[in-house]
Amino acid sequence: MRRLRARTPSGRRGPHNLVDRPPTGGRKLKHRRISRRRAAVAGAGIAALVAAGVTFQTANASEAPKTEAPHTLSLSAAGKLASTLGKDLGTDAAGTYYDAKAKHLVVNVLDETAAKTVEAAGAKARVVRNSLAELTSARTTLKQDATIPGTSWATDPETNKVVVTADRTVSKAEWATLTKVVDGLGQRAELQRTKGEYKPFIAGGDAITGGGGRCSLGFNVVKGGQPYFITAGHCTESISTWSDSSGSQIGTNEQSSFPGNDFGLVKYTSNADHPSEVDLYNGSTQPITKAGDATVGQKVTRSGSTTQVHSGTVTGLDATVNYGNGDIVNGLIQTDVCAEPGDSGGSLFAADTAIGLTSGGSGDCTSGGETFFQPVTEALSTFGAQIG
Repeated sequence: MRRLRARTPSGRRGPHNLVDRPPTGGRKLKHRRISRRRAAVAGAGIAALVAAGVTFQTANASEAPKTEAPHTLSLSAAGKLASTLGKDLGTDAAGTYYDAKAKHLVVNVLDETAAKTVEAAGAKARVVRNSLAELTSARTTLKQDATIPGTSWATDPETNKVVVTADRTVSKAEWATLTKVVDGLGQRAELQRTKGEYKPFIAGGDAITGGGGRCSLGFNVVKGGQPYFITAGHCTESISTWSDSSGSQIGTNEQSSFPGNDFGLVKYTSNADHPSEVDLYNGSTQPITKAGDATVGQKVTRSGSTTQVHSGTVTGLDATVNYGNGDIVNGLIQTDVCAEPGDSGGSLFAADTAIGLTSGGSGDCTSGGETFFQPVTEALSTFGAQIG
């Protein structure tokens, strides 16, 4: 029997809405803060990191915490420290990211007292202007007043702003609306253009196919002891029965969610082997043993049936993208990894950890671009499935 891997079958492949099908169109200085800062919830940048396993001592009330140089940390260790610091700092934390070059955890804080706590724990502190509550409020305003096809917005912990991006389809009048709304948000947001067009990457080809369309397989999973695979929801909304590149049927849809989310679950109907690994398109594969959350600054790799393997960096979390036609997806991972039509649903991973499913983006793998991914952990939780 044909051995199916967590990828689209060999041959020309494609990204999320990297679905292959005919295009359908548009798409600081006391530690106590004032009440509005205290009202904030824990930030998405910290919430996205793994559960804490690190503790540190509380300084004597008569002594300020000792300042230390930032510790050199692995991504996993940085995640644990970020989670611990997030609980200790509460609303004085304003986002985190991982400096992959220096191997430091960077924590945004609202005052110098919080900064000393961060530094005593081994992370690098940055005193910033905007609280997470203020950035969340900016996102709410954007949703209410600037929901325009061809736009995206995501909280960027490195700039401590909500970055709003408009693609080439946004008209002059719509750009004027965006400019007015973003200007009204002051230093909480910034507006930029991208030369490409946001789309779910749709085209025609082989890989996992059905109904005249093509996508890429994301990851093999297990639910109730039975084999399934996950892919993009915009793929499973369009195609219900899937075949491999030889034309042999391999599975049928079990669950699908798009827009809002972008994930789908397909139950295998073939007896082929279903290894938990990703095709690296060089004669080898990457075993996948677990799922994890993305971190800003993290190095990641994508595999898809159109453009095969490309790598890059996570640049934002909890991104909202408006593909047009009412297709708005929330909670996405933003990256500078390229992708093209047919790569939809394909695997985003970091070593043996599954991170995301290719959703859509702009640009291509010749001139470059940006791609958004549905977090795998959310899909697995929704489906009651696990990597396997």
